[in-house]
Amino acid sequence: MPAPDHRPLSSRPLSEPHPSRLLPGHPHRAQILAAHAEAMARGDSGYPDPDSGLFVLTAAFLADRGICCESGCRHCPYVS
Repeated sequence: MPAPDHRPLSSRPLSEPHPSRLLPGHPHRAQILAAHAEAMARGDSGYPDPDSGLFVLTAAFLADRGICCESGCRHCPYVS
């Protein structure tokens, strides 16, 4: 695993994942974004993905960590 990457946050709002991490035409995009928004509003670190059932970290949680782990997180706030 690469060393953590300290870099500035992307200019995107935390509510919007990078298009390469959640394609605009993804069939469950609306449900995924709603689950993400609800988790961030509650202050949760993540949510169960409506598509796969896997636990997905929120952009707010990832931003608060202060580093990019280079793991390909869906809501990575560091991906430009």
